[in-house]
Amino acid sequence: MKLFYLFIVFTLFTSCVSVKRYNERLRTPVAPEKLRADVDYTYASLQELHPKLYWYISKDSLDRRFAEIKNNIKKPMTPAEFYRLLAPAVADVRQGHLRLVLPERRLDAKERKALKLQKGLFSRYEFLVENDRVFVKENSDKVPGMEVGTEILKINEVPLSEMLARYKPLNNSDGYNTTFLRYSMARRWPHFFTAENGILDSVKLETRRDTEIETFWLKRERQTLIQKRKEEQKNRKLTKSEQGKTKDYNIVTRSFNRDLQFPTPDSITAYMKIKTFSGTFSRRFYRQSFRTLKNSPAKYLIIDMRDNLGGSLAEINNLYSYLAPEKFKFIKDIEVTKPSSMFKADYFRMVPDITKPIAAAAYPFYLVGTALSLKRTREGTFLRNNGIFSIRKPKKDNFKGKIYVLINGSSFSAASILPSKLKDSGRAFLVGEETGGANDGTVAGRYSTRKLPNSKLKLPVGLMLIQPDIEFSGKGRGVIPHHEIVPDLKEVLQKKDIQLDWILQDIKKHSAQAGQPDVN
Repeated sequence: MKLFYLFIVFTLFTSCVSVKRYNERLRTPVAPEKLRADVDYTYASLQELHPKLYWYISKDSLDRRFAEIKNNIKKPMTPAEFYRLLAPAVADVRQGHLRLVLPERRLDAKERKALKLQKGLFSRYEFLVENDRVFVKENSDKVPGMEVGTEILKINEVPLSEMLARYKPLNNSDGYNTTFLRYSMARRWPHFFTAENGILDSVKLETRRDTEIETFWLKRERQTLIQKRKEEQKNRKLTKSEQGKTKDYNIVTRSFNRDLQFPTPDSITAYMKIKTFSGTFSRRFYRQSFRTLKNSPAKYLIIDMRDNLGGSLAEINNLYSYLAPEKFKFIKDIEVTKPSSMFKADYFRMVPDITKPIAAAAYPFYLVGTALSLKRTREGTFLRNNGIFSIRKPKKDNFKGKIYVLINGSSFSAASILPSKLKDSGRAFLVGEETGGANDGTVAGRYSTRKLPNSKLKLPVGLMLIQPDIEFSGKGRGVIPHHEIVPDLKEVLQKKDIQLDWILQDIKKHSAQAGQPDVN
């Protein structure tokens, strides 16, 4: 027992020393020649690992961009200052999954313990960005002064519009798409603010609600240990419930990740909301849902992928098998830069510490499996498209009615690949806004994280070019809906769903033409 306690004390001590050294390094300027070496290392890493680096920008243009960065380094910089110089060049690659990681101050054990009993300063809210203005979109805790529709004008006397102007070059999307940027900024600006200003207990806000301007202090809400435990117990009951297991309950949004409803009394229309393709409990949900659909009178299915940032490739492949009318190949063979790149993937980074010994034992099998999956052709190096991504048959309970898909600028990654495939096959009618993810595929999947030698900034690089098995548009845009509907600011804040309403009206019209009873 003495040895155990000595080990705990030693671990805590070394952890505190490590945090202190890391934070000191963030404050220490790095010499210009070392920063220029980091620029070269960044570009070399991208060229080595990224399979579609020059998809949206020419090599000459990117060469010049990195040369400009090196020429602009005239004096020592802290890692944060260097990040603000280098990150826009990485964003110019126009790949939404690719970004330099923003350096943040680490917390020691005492600070982490204190934060566990506090609610976030800005993370408690959902925001909306419109024409470089920020509005409160959701306030589930009903915090006074932050009512839905409130515009944030200033934080600590600094106009928020000025902050957004600084953060904008750090934000990127796939290709020439622009719809993703405002959704991404709405999520990321509090993160940029915290990295710039540290974790604050309170901020002075100037806000506008309708025509009224108000100034007040927004503070972190503190909880007692008893209150925290009650909240955790309540969440534990929800996540362990049978319904929660089936539909994947999200504690943060206080809602289910997936849900199936029948919004009309006659049940001829089914509505499936999917907030993220997390993979968690997905097979069970789709198996039960499509069995329910098969035994129902539903002739129309609405799949809502708005604000879905993607996730599991296996999940969307499985979902498509319930929608496809015939045999299909979901994605093309996955392209990588060269055979050695897959051996540099972050294998252990994705594994929890407790299971790392098991992962280490399995690592040789991973290497062998990776080697056997690679193939070289005249066109390049690919992973063999086998297993779940080979040619597949539709599921026996596949839906045979008409399908509508709701998309918007925050439909990204896997939530763009699936609509792209559905549109190309003519299997669904897409309504809403151009997706934030590219129509012709994305670079993601497995990552290799490079640490820049001198500034110690991290650069996760996607290794796999994943493309739906479609006829490519070649336009560098997102998935374009068949019928575009973009709600304005007022409609969003008033929670008017004009996109879903349009589909329901279209179904009503088609049902009347087909002789279905009119229901209201």
